[in-house]
This record gives sequence, structure tokens and C-alpha cells, in this order.
Amino acid sequence: MKAANDFENIFLHREAVDMRCGMNGLSQIVQSAEIGEFSGKNLFVFCGRRRNSLKVLYFDRSGFCLWQKRLDRERFPWPKKLTAEIMRLTPAQFSWLIEGFDVWNIKPFEEIKFETVY
Repeated sequence: MKAANDFENIFLHREAVDMRCGMNGLSQIVQSAEIGEFSGKNLFVFCGRRRNSLKVLYFDRSGFCLWQKRLDRERFPWPKKLTAEIMRLTPAQFSWLIEGFDVWNIKPFEEIKFETVY
């Protein structure tokens, strides 16, 4: 799989999907939800109902790529209380999610933008 930093947009589909879906089924979900275009810039993340399996779909210059990670004992943390169907993740958040960190409870320092220097 390409590195997470290679993608401009990482979209997470919050609702559980049937993990029997392959490239065709997941690409239809992306198309019907109008998440984003199929280009090498977008990565789409899906999770099953049990939250022990993730599927990642992206398009490279010659076709679709599908990547899957299944956990044997743990579950992926997943946003339950949020109402948005589609969420955007940063590459760092995606990496943390793959490693099992609860992305929705991690709060980074606030970004500061200076207009002048003291």
C-alpha cells in the first residue's frame, strides 16, 4: 500500500459495511455517497459491523487497489456519536487508527498562526 502521506484526502465511511464487499461494492458506496472522485489523491476507509476489520480502497494510475486489515483479538475504535456519514482524516490520524489509537479522543495542540513576531 502507498504511504498515507501520498494521499491528499482520506475519507472514512462511518456506517458499517458488509465486509464481503470487494472493489466493486465499495466503489459503488463511494460513488453513491458522492464522497470524492476516484483519483490517486483519495483514500477511502471502511469498517465492518464487528469493527475487527478495515478495508481501504484507492485508485492508482492503472486501477483500483484494495487493502484489508483484520484484528484477531481487538476492535478498531470507531466514531459512534458523530452524525456525519463521511469523515475526513489526516494521514497521521489514519496511521493512528491502523495502530489502534482512538483518533476521536486524541486532541493535538491548537495551531497558532502569527501575523507579527514580538
